[in-house]
Amino acid sequence: MPVAIRNATHSDLSQAAATLAAAFDSYPWTRWSIPSDNYSARLKQLQAIYLTHALQHGVVVVSDDLAGVAALLPPGVPEPAESLQVEITELMGDRLGPVFGVELPPRLEKSWDLATIGVRPERAGQGLGSRLLDECLRQVATSPSPRISLETSAERNVSLYRRHGFEVGHETQIADGPLVYTMSIEL
Repeated sequence: MPVAIRNATHSDLSQAAATLAAAFDSYPWTRWSIPSDNYSARLKQLQAIYLTHALQHGVVVVSDDLAGVAALLPPGVPEPAESLQVEITELMGDRLGPVFGVELPPRLEKSWDLATIGVRPERAGQGLGSRLLDECLRQVATSPSPRISLETSAERNVSLYRRHGFEVGHETQIADGPLVYTMSIEL
């Protein structure tokens, strides 16, 4: 029996961050952007920070068993609080400069940001990512800004997003880093 997809609560965040850390362990962008020293702990902490921000300002959806997580931020969302930005700076260490030096193309105007979506590795390929994405699309479709933009640096994700109607708008090769696909959908 498939697990239900629902909006996350604050009590889900620690386990949801662990799920995303597992899902993104070998992801090209995180491997490039997060220092290798204590990588796994840094990744989990960063995921927890971003999920907390998304829960406060946007939408976080999870599977009931917390094996899958997705987070959306609406247009015009504020930056994380200054205290969180300090923590992010410390976690990013010497990678902060290169990350902030990346120039990606602009997103669709008044677009939601699919900030993250991930599934525990042992659940990959079982349709859970599609179910999470369907729920994200459903929730954004009824909003005043029915469009979503995202970036991915994993080519396998491009086909998942395309199956759900997203189109590649740009491909950006990061110097000494991954290829980043900028994708969007208007609902």
